[in-house]
Amino acid sequence: MGKYVVAGGKRLDGEANIHGAKNAVLPILAAAVLTGAQSVIRNCPDISDTRCSIKILRHLGCSVDYDGSTLVVNSAGVNKTTLPCEAVSKMRSSIIFAGALLGRFGEVDSAFPGGCLLGDRPIDLHLQGFRKMGVAFEDSPDRITGKANKLQGTRIDLTFPSVGATQNIMLAGVLAEGTTIITGAAKEPEIVDLQGFLRSAGANVSGAGTSTIVIDGVKSLRPAQYTIMPDRIVAGTYLAAGAITHGYIRLNNINRLDIYPATRVLADMGVDLWSEGSALVLKADKNLSPVPLLKTKPHPGFPTDLQAQFTALLATVKGRSVVEENLFEARHAHIAELAKMGADIKVEGDSRFIINGVSRLHGAEVAAKDLRGGAALILAGLSAEGITTVGNACYVQRGYVDIVADIQSLGGDIKFISSE
Repeated sequence: MGKYVVAGGKRLDGEANIHGAKNAVLPILAAAVLTGAQSVIRNCPDISDTRCSIKILRHLGCSVDYDGSTLVVNSAGVNKTTLPCEAVSKMRSSIIFAGALLGRFGEVDSAFPGGCLLGDRPIDLHLQGFRKMGVAFEDSPDRITGKANKLQGTRIDLTFPSVGATQNIMLAGVLAEGTTIITGAAKEPEIVDLQGFLRSAGANVSGAGTSTIVIDGVKSLRPAQYTIMPDRIVAGTYLAAGAITHGYIRLNNINRLDIYPATRVLADMGVDLWSEGSALVLKADKNLSPVPLLKTKPHPGFPTDLQAQFTALLATVKGRSVVEENLFEARHAHIAELAKMGADIKVEGDSRFIINGVSRLHGAEVAAKDLRGGAALILAGLSAEGITTVGNACYVQRGYVDIVADIQSLGGDIKFISSE
């Protein structure tokens, strides 16, 4: 599985490029199944989740060429509607292929998806949406098996702005008969990116980025070319790295509007931020301010995928900060690991973290328990005194193309040691 070895106490000073977004590329790869033609997708991050999605595409019958950045998918030869168990068990976002398969073929068969252990992550909103469109599911405790003669457009009112459910219903509605209207839709930038790809393939979709999305079904799609948006979570991670080391860094290929929820918090803490074209520059003074209450919320609120990284940052800021995790009840595994490094954090009810900032963390042997928690431990190691070893590197590799090279280019002292 490998580990990261971080020598802390060094102020970051450098620049890095932000790669394509993990949370955008995966639903777009599923959308390529809908086209029945060739899709050219650029700026695809070379992460383990992308590789896992490629395995799913090939299993279904797609031809795939990938050079680590540009991915060419031809889905004309898709001849299966059953998703491979091994890939599905590793990646929760594999459920997004259900909407594409139902949309194109009217059927899907899959085990329940796996991924990081962040607590109960039901897919009931996905299935409810599919049922309203005419899909009948077999009653099974461990498989998702559904069929429909022809999906029908309808109005689907989401009771929670689920990103995955919004994307899945969008995919299912593209080739459905009639019009599908999603109300209460998630507004994340990655949903806007999915709409962009679908439109490039000839789909009639509008409203992404708002709470109402309208999909007028079309009979077929065409070959598409598209470029994936920059990864706002990677950008937020490296901004937090700059702040936790009181650094001076430049991040290239950023859409500042997408990361405003993170930059707003940093600005409130006393971090200086300014744009230079498509780049963002950060300069962090040593006297940062604590945050009275930081709540994770659906977009445009503060993203849950940056909670762990900012918890690590706040653990080094003198004073009392409070972080509330409102989306995943079990997204707190990093707290116990940060405590090994000297962080003073009390957990109330699994979702409220009372942080009393310390002057300096110390190096320790810790282990990633999930993707973003692993990144948070690396950040803590950058600011700590001594050496920090972060085990279970495979989690981090799910969302960062090469976090070692990026942090080194920012001036950090980090290396990866393989377990092989």
